[in-house]
Amino acid sequence: MIDKIKTILANVDIGGQVRSIEGGDVSLEASVRNILSVVFAVVGIVAVIVIVVGGVNYIISQGDASKIQKAKNTILYGIVGLIVTLAAFAIVNFVMSGL
Repeated sequence: MIDKIKTILANVDIGGQVRSIEGGDVSLEASVRNILSVVFAVVGIVAVIVIVVGGVNYIISQGDASKIQKAKNTILYGIVGLIVTLAAFAIVNFVMSGL
């Protein structure tokens, strides 16, 4: 994924025009798909990290009810974020395929 980001950033010139690796211009659709795929991947990774952090907090809560509730909320928010990200990804792909 980081290589994909580096490739995209390396192929953007000063004027904002995106070039393909072969030197030709990339269509707007391809540019938007590339950027959105990177954004969705980053958001998905962040959501998984939030879920893991919530799980670790749950494990180390030592029976404290407020810490347990906070950890459960963290896990819930991470899952909701992951679901929203997947839904947004599906909607964007549906709309882009219709164009």
